Amino acid sequence: MVPPGAESAWTHPPYAAEVSDGILFGRGACDMKGGIAAFVSAVARCVEQGGVPGSISLLITGDEEGPATYGTCKVLEWMAEKDQIPDYCVVGEPTNPAAMGDMIKIGRRGSLNAHIVVEGVQGHVAYPHRADNPVHKLLSVLTALRETPLDNGSEWFEPSSLQITSMDVGNTATNLIPATAEARLNIRFNDLHTGTGLKGWLETICRQHAPTARVNVRISGESFLTAPGPATDHLVQAVQTVTGRTPKLDTGGGTSDARFIANYCPVAEFGLVGASIHKVDEHTTLADLETLTVIYKTFLEGVMA
Repeated sequence: MVPPGAESAWTHPPYAAEVSDGILFGRGACDMKGGIAAFVSAVARCVEQGGVPGSISLLITGDEEGPATYGTCKVLEWMAEKDQIPDYCVVGEPTNPAAMGDMIKIGRRGSLNAHIVVEGVQGHVAYPHRADNPVHKLLSVLTALRETPLDNGSEWFEPSSLQITSMDVGNTATNLIPATAEARLNIRFNDLHTGTGLKGWLETICRQHAPTARVNVRISGESFLTAPGPATDHLVQAVQTVTGRTPKLDTGGGTSDARFIANYCPVAEFGLVGASIHKVDEHTTLADLETLTVIYKTFLEGVMA
């Protein structure tokens, strides 16, 4: 669960699920308790009308917003051991930027976080020959990283992006050359790269400009893509039938638990409008919840016919 921040800033209590003028307020209303509710309701309606051939499972985790260690990935491992891997999966992430029917996610970029530490020799700025300034070396590393384009994008993905998120020396004195400089960065990468390959690239750049630098890398997830196919076509058709819109097939934005599912079966993401996620007064309309429920039910009836 994403923390609500200052509850006093909310116009409705973040955990009360209050409805006002057809709008449901609460943390997780869009991301993604609302999606779960729509899943459950869609399946219940299918059962009430005689069911569908085959089986339907709901995989619900409380670990997605955290380290994602014990949730989806562990359940999938168990399912694989029991030979219960699904044929197809829909994740209820809030994929629509502005209106229901805008967008289906068929893939996501990978994510890599890096922490670079450069050691130097502390000294007085008036005697630089007696010191070794790590800031200059770190700047050379970061400049080289920023000036080297990773790629120009691929068929389904935008160009990969490297963003420096912090640079610290722990020094406020104007006459002191610091002993250590460090930086943190994130790379959102497309299907032209792997996390391991980018780790090697980072280490090579560091060796060239700061040979003694320490580089710690954490790969949060690899990029993945479920190429358009029969199941995705059914989801597109369901969205078109219910909303009258043709959704864009997209791979942008942050990562999700779909990155684990993609290792086992085709997966796509479709949910509510995500404009208010993680914000004060997160909300969705009851009308959108009903629309999403009908889309899921229509998809199930089509894909399992």
